Order: sequence, then C-alpha cells, then structure tokens
Amino acid sequence: MSLADSLREALETGRRSSPELIGGDVLDEEAEGQGITPAAVLVAVVDRAEPTVILTLRPETMRKHPGQISFPGGRIDPGDDGPIAAALREAEEEIGLPPSAVTVIGIADRYRTVTGFEVTPVLGLIPPGLTLIPHPGEVAALFEAPLRYILDPAHQHVRTAVWRGRERTYYEIMWEDRKIWGATAAMIVNLGRRLALVS
Repeated sequence: MSLADSLREALETGRRSSPELIGGDVLDEEAEGQGITPAAVLVAVVDRAEPTVILTLRPETMRKHPGQISFPGGRIDPGDDGPIAAALREAEEEIGLPPSAVTVIGIADRYRTVTGFEVTPVLGLIPPGLTLIPHPGEVAALFEAPLRYILDPAHQHVRTAVWRGRERTYYEIMWEDRKIWGATAAMIVNLGRRLALVS
C-alpha cells in the first residue's frame, strides 16, 4: 500500500471508528469574548523513503502564538473555498509551496485552540526536493521531522502548566532541539491515533 493510500485509509477508517481524540482547549477569557475563528493548516507529508512532515517556526514578533512551532496555515478567509483552499493558500504564502505540488489526501480532525481558532488539518502529500522559501514576516524557519517519530506515542509527552490562572494540560513532542507542543502536538497525536487503526 502506498503512503497516500495508507493516509487516506486512516482518515476513512476514522469516519467509521472513533479513537479517543483531543477535541481542543478551554478558551481563555479574551477568546470567549471574540468567538470562534475558522482556520486551516496543511499537514504536508514529504514522500521520502522515510516520510517527513514540514513544520514552521513562527517569528517572535507574531501577535498570536509567537515563537511556536506550527504547520503552515491560518484563518479561513471569506474568499477561500473551504479549509482545503485556505490551507493550500496559506502554505503557498508562508513557505512558497505551490498548490499544484500537493496531493490532497483529506481532512483530519478539527482542533480548537485556547485562543479561539477552530483549526481544520488538511493532510497532503508532496514530493521531495521542492525549493521552499519561508516568508520572513510569517516564518522564522522551516524544517522537516520524521513522520514515524512524531506519531510514536513514546515521544508524545503530557505536560501541565498554569496559564492565565488556569492549569492546562497539553502534549509536547521533542524533535532534536525543537519543542512541538500545544495545538500542533495535539493534532499530531490525533493523526497518530487515526493511523494506529490501520497499522
């Protein structure tokens, strides 16, 4: 079975079976007053002999989630034809990934962030060897992490912290010197649980 077929089957199996998934965070007070903002990210899997996933480091100057590791993505604009179009547009804007280079596999499980974004992960397959150029205003760096490594529950650690007076629990995945945590880690955990159904 090809990588694309395995990923597609994981999403389809998820529609029939329901592993325990992480639905999202409790909204903070600021987000409660503003409501929910639809967003989408592209989980771009690089079709290598050992598949990897593209991740970005957000600049410290960003107003939302500064300095965090994330998938390329952002809010769904009124002109977008749904989450897939939004994820492809944002990936092109942030890292120069041409939409034509992405084989869209499907939509994974939504995740609600503490800051009020309801994020739809769009799973896509891309070929290796593409020249990707980070947009300096939106991406401080980009890198690839092995898919098998980040999906392994042994590398997904539960952490707790007090933030704005409330104790919160979140997942953290360390890859080399990079800390993947929060919403991005939660979406990775959810995808891993889907894939576990077909492995």
